Amino acid sequence: MSIRTERVASLIREELGTMLSRAFSGSLEYGFTTVTEARVTSDLRTARVFVSIMGSKEKQEKTMAKIEKQKGHYRSELGAKINLKFVPIIEFHHDKSLDNAMHIEELIKQIHKDDKKVE
Repeated sequence: MSIRTERVASLIREELGTMLSRAFSGSLEYGFTTVTEARVTSDLRTARVFVSIMGSKEKQEKTMAKIEKQKGHYRSELGAKINLKFVPIIEFHHDKSLDNAMHIEELIKQIHKDDKKVE
């Protein structure tokens, strides 16, 4: 990745993170959202944005559906905030790495709990 694509990706991650946190803050209906990463293609035409969503599976699905539905709006807002010749097409992806890490941590705690019972 070139320095320019890294800078654009970082700027997109920051701006979309702010937009999403503002859109979903204070809502009990949706999960807490965080933009974990943004990757931009070398021609700066497409941005893959990874979103981590805290909450139940239903809240995560509902939040992701709302984000997908609103992605045109987010793209136009992004165009107003950053100065690029072309505003990249945004592809949102649900980042489940945090969920996986929490599940592994629970399994490890369970193993330690079981070991203490055996002793």
